[in-house]
Formats: sequence, structure tokens, C-alpha cells
Amino acid sequence: MTIEELLSLEAGAAQKFHQTWLGYTETQGSSELRNVVAQTYQTIGHDNVLIHAGAEEAIFIFMNIALQPGDHIIVHFPCYQSHASIAQSIGCEVDWWKSCEDDHWELDLDWLRGAIQPNTKAIVINCPHNPTGYVMSRAKLEELVAICRQHHILLFSDEVYRLLEYRDEDTLPAACDLYENAVSLGVMSKTYGLAGLRIGWIATHNREAYQAMAEFKDFTSICNSAPSEFLATLALRNRDQIIQRNRAIIAANIEVCDRFFANHMDLFNWRAPKGGSTAFPSLKQGIDVEEFCNDLVNQQGVLLLPSTYFDYGDQNFRIGLGRKNLPECIEKLSAYLKTNHFDSVTQSG
Repeated sequence: MTIEELLSLEAGAAQKFHQTWLGYTETQGSSELRNVVAQTYQTIGHDNVLIHAGAEEAIFIFMNIALQPGDHIIVHFPCYQSHASIAQSIGCEVDWWKSCEDDHWELDLDWLRGAIQPNTKAIVINCPHNPTGYVMSRAKLEELVAICRQHHILLFSDEVYRLLEYRDEDTLPAACDLYENAVSLGVMSKTYGLAGLRIGWIATHNREAYQAMAEFKDFTSICNSAPSEFLATLALRNRDQIIQRNRAIIAANIEVCDRFFANHMDLFNWRAPKGGSTAFPSLKQGIDVEEFCNDLVNQQGVLLLPSTYFDYGDQNFRIGLGRKNLPECIEKLSAYLKTNHFDSVTQSG
């Protein structure tokens, strides 16, 4: 969305935006913004919300206040790189809680129980999941919380795609609403499609973690952009309208992908995601995915992210479902397949 589109959601918003004071903002985030963020949770008040300059800062700060060299963490895998690399840079041992395409990307709780060590400090999950679009069941989330509570382990729950589940019944409670030692991560970039605002947050009932993160932030961004906080507050007041808009874009794009992959079943494995704006199909016939993606972007200008960049084999690739021009990109992908004679192994349709 543009600033003009966002301001049009409320009468008088443009005038108020022009009157925004450009001094330093509150280090924890404006009270108005924290209030509206808190309204997206069930048990969270504004004192449980800490605003950051995007999600990346929040991940970095959490890892630095929660972990020490020699600690052990378990990370939902494949993953956003920062979920693991920051802990590794601190000197922590990282175990991958690996999900597999053949198992519909399901997480194995029995494996998790066996992976927990005496020095396990945190478990990191991401749901809806980037890149696979996996959404766990509520029963599985509640069992995961019970495991964390039993072992007194912090649960860092990356929920940046939360509320982009395709069916309302698949929308999970935020981890911070279920567990006193959970830290939930949110951001304006994914569900709301407003990445340029650079506004993220954490929500938690753990006062020790909250205070440590707030103090650490004094040495990173200190405070956030005043115009961004105003616009984020406006967007969250109108979140239902924005989420409905973004869900509609994704739903239309999934229909396009369903048709495309149905016509190319000999070349691709495709499983439609359950939430978020990414999917993680794979190539068949032993085709190297990095070579495939490099050729595609060089010949057609269409960018897919190969699984090698997730350290996850050489067959999968991430496709983004959040842009309105996806049908045009799929047409170019089809043209690439024909030009390079992949069409000889595809099904007609």
C-alpha cells in the first residue's frame, strides 16, 4: 500500500499525519501504538508490548539477552536465517527441528522431547511458517507449550504471518497468550504488507525478558520513527480491512499456482500452503534448483529463492504469493519452461 492509501482509511488521518511531531519517540514505543498492538492478543496489555525497528531488531535483541555462550537452542527448520545464526554467533549450540515435505512439513514432538538438553534455553518456532506455509494444529501448539513449561524453556514464537491463515479455524492463539515464558514476535511487514514502516514488536508476560530487551534496545535503535509509529497505529486500527485485502491477494495467487502446478506435475511437487505468503515446492527429476533459479531470473527476470539459501537441500524453492503481479510471473515461468524444453515432460492442460 502507499501512504495515500493508508491515510484514506480514516477521515482526517492525512491532516493528523502532517501534524506529527518529529522529535524522539518513546523508547518502548508510543502508548497509542502499544495499546493497538495489545488488542491483537487475548491476555496482553500495552505494558507487555515492546516496539522495535522491524522484526530483525527484536530477534537480535532477544537472542542477545536470553542466550550465553554454551547454551543450547532448538530451531524450527528450514528457517529465517536469524533464528539460528545469531545464536551461533553468540557461541550457542543449535539443533534443527527439521520438517519434511513428505510429512506435509509437520513437526515431530517426540523428536523434540529427545533433543532437549539440560542447557536448552529456548525453542524457536515460526507459524505460519516461512518458507513452507505450514500451520500447526492448536493441539500441537498446546502440547509444545506444556513441554516448554515442564523444562522451564523460553519459547520464541515468530508470528509475523499470524492472521494470514487461509481458514479462520486454523488461526492459532499467540504463544504469549498461552505461556508465561513465551515471547511472540509481530511486525507490520508480513501480514499487513507494510514493510516500509520498519515497525515490529514483541509481546510477553515474562517481565525479566521484557525489561532486558528494553534496556538492550537503548544500544540499538533507541526509539522508532515517529511517522512510522503514526502510520502503524493507523493500520492496526484498520487491521481487519487490510488483512482481508491481503488474504484476497494471496487466495487469488494460490489459485493461479494450483492451475500451473497441476499442469506440470511431472516437473514439480506442489503442496498449497495453509497460511502466510510463501510456499516451498520442489523440482523432480534431479534438476539442480540453484541452476534452475539462476537461469530463470537471468532469462525471464523472475526470482525464486532456492533451498540452498536455507541450507535445505537442492530441490525446493520458495515462491512468494503476496504480490499482485504473480500471474505475470507465472506466465514468464511457463515461457521459460517452453524455451528450455521442460514442456516435453509436463502434462497438457
